Parts: sequence; C-alpha cells; structure tokens
Amino acid sequence: METMIRLRPPSRDDVRTAVTDAVVLGIACLATYLLVTEVLSRIYFVSTADDLLGGMWAVIATVFVMRDSYDQSLSAAVSRMAATAVSFVYCLLYLSFLPFHTWALPTVIALSALTARLIGGPGDSLTAAITSTVVLVVAAVSPHDAWLQPILRFADTAIGVLVGVGAAWVDLRVIRPARPPAVRR
Repeated sequence: METMIRLRPPSRDDVRTAVTDAVVLGIACLATYLLVTEVLSRIYFVSTADDLLGGMWAVIATVFVMRDSYDQSLSAAVSRMAATAVSFVYCLLYLSFLPFHTWALPTVIALSALTARLIGGPGDSLTAAITSTVVLVVAAVSPHDAWLQPILRFADTAIGVLVGVGAAWVDLRVIRPARPPAVRR
C-alpha cells in the first residue's frame, strides 16, 4: 500500500471505504484463524501452542494479501506463496536431517533470502527470511518432529492467502460495486 500524507480531511466516501475494508479484513482474519485453529487442528494436531501459532501465521498471510486492488492482492498472494515455498524447501531439507542449531538460523535465512531475491524480488527475500526464522525458532522451541514445522507453516500460509484473496475479491468486486455512491453536500 502507498503511504501518503493527507492535506485534507477524509471524505465520507473515504471513511466508508476504510470502514468497509477494515470490517472485511477483520472478518477474513477471524475466518482464517478459526479455519486453522479449529478445523485444521482436527485434521492434524501437534499441540495447542502450535495450533495458535498456525492461526497467527495464517492471519498474517491474510493481512499480507489484502490490498487496494484485486490485482495487487493476487500479486501479493503469489509473492507470499513463492517466498514461503523457498523457505519451506530449505527448512524442510535442514530439519529432516538435523535439529535446530544456532548456526543454522543465519545460514537458512541467508539461503532463503538469496534464493527468493534471485527468483522473485527484494520483498520476497524479506518474506522468505521471516518465514525461515519463524519455522526454525519454532523447531527450536518444539524439537519433537521439527521437520513438520515447514509443512504446517506452508499449509497455514496457503489457507491465509486463499482466505485473503477471497476476501479481497468480495470486498473489491462485490461489496464496493454494490454500494451506492456517497451523497455529497
């Protein structure tokens, strides 16, 4: 999203759009959180703490893809999934063979960031680095079956991205076009 400094107070339409966007985002985040913590946890349960982490991670993905246009939301979704996939590969390869070690954190972060940067862009490298950090630190906190963490965080991200893109579509293609324009006085 662009950051801009307002020189004038927001119009009624600006306020209405902002409120609508915020409500849709809140509902989408709630749906994402419940999908991961209540539904996905029944399919595969690791621990309550892991379910809550998964819910938070999925909500972050939902927030990440909600943008000012549907095309921007789709682009953000592709970016988020690509960066997460890069992190997924490196973390899964590492955690399949070795437990968390402090030296692995900067190594996997650097490899994930470099790969994502070369195949995507600067934003993708940051997302891959953040994702690798979360996965590895969670593997350090919960070392039992640590190799599952990349798989679970990939699933959480995919759910969050799908809900976010769906919510953006509803907001931008259904709610806004159906709303009558504000009356100007």
